[in-house]
Amino acid sequence: MASQILSAIIVIVVGVGGCLAYFWGANKLVDLVYPSRGVSGTAAVDNLRRQGLVRPWLFIGPAILILGVYLIYPVVSTLLYSFYDKGGDNFVGLNNYRWLLGDEEFRNSLLNNLMWLIVVPAACTFLGLIIAVLTDKIWWGTIAKSLIFLPLAISFVGASVIWKFVYEYRGDGQEQIGILNAIVQAFGGQPQVWISLPFWNNFFLMIILIWIQTGFAMVILSSALRGIPEETIEAAVIDGANPFQIFWKIMIPQIWGTILVVWTTITILVLKVFDIVLTMTNGQWNSQVLANLMFNWMFRGGGDFGRGATIAIVIMIGVLPIMIWNIRQANKEGGR
Repeated sequence: MASQILSAIIVIVVGVGGCLAYFWGANKLVDLVYPSRGVSGTAAVDNLRRQGLVRPWLFIGPAILILGVYLIYPVVSTLLYSFYDKGGDNFVGLNNYRWLLGDEEFRNSLLNNLMWLIVVPAACTFLGLIIAVLTDKIWWGTIAKSLIFLPLAISFVGASVIWKFVYEYRGDGQEQIGILNAIVQAFGGQPQVWISLPFWNNFFLMIILIWIQTGFAMVILSSALRGIPEETIEAAVIDGANPFQIFWKIMIPQIWGTILVVWTTITILVLKVFDIVLTMTNGQWNSQVLANLMFNWMFRGGGDFGRGATIAIVIMIGVLPIMIWNIRQANKEGGR
């Protein structure tokens, strides 16, 4: 444990120190190549202009390089692999895509993803909005927001482990340590292996992501609500509007753009959901999703690069339009 903490500290120090050293060195290099001091006349003006042109590229250059190596190259490589066989050696054309359209497990995973897309973004956005409105009206609202936001700091695997204890099932005659089964048993019901119930287990897994992401939605929407002019609310009150009318006819229209951004951001996350399913069920009992299916084909049972890459392309095609729309909407909200 101590060695891991020490390693983390060293990485932080080296990483931050390296960034500072690069920042300082890049500025010094620009000043040496295009000096603005000790030079007079038009030469000084030209050098300042050149510094302004070169300096931004020195700072965004590493980011572009990293994006190219770790984002663009993998996308191109994955697209190429989707046209090759299991080992990535022989070109098979569209065979992997034909297989995908006829594969029952893929269709089941796609339907499960659609259920996640319908339920999770809607639930997170709705709960986040309601909590944001209610917590602004109470004196301990900041404490409540902090507690609701807290799950966002937990990894998906960590959250899944926590919820495993909520859904835990012990055999007949044993004491139920799972919270849900303990409650059911206390009311005279029969304990269940909740995560093995086909169809319904998808919703039990969705609850975990809703628990995590509601805090994110709450924080963003709370900021948007505070941006509504007080004069608008006061005018509505004077005109006789009740709290429900103020909420639906005054607040919602003014933050509709932010609601859509939150919705689509969570939608992108849901399309890539993987950790929760892998940790809780590993895709068993009809709970498979696309990302977990891709992982299985790519890395398990000897691996099949062609089919795994094909599923990855499908996920990317689903994410890309939503991501582009989200960026445009965010830019529009920012006035750009």
